[in-house]
Amino acid sequence: MLKTIIMGSAVLVQGIYVKTLPDGRMMVRVDGAQYAGMPVT
Repeated sequence: MLKTIIMGSAVLVQGIYVKTLPDGRMMVRVDGAQYAGMPVT
């Protein structure tokens, strides 16, 4: 499932959902790299 997260003030990343972290951030995978950020509603 594709999800979009925001990293910093203006960087959006869209990738495959990996997991939700305990602090509320979401982790997604893009081309083997994993990124964590706040989910975009």
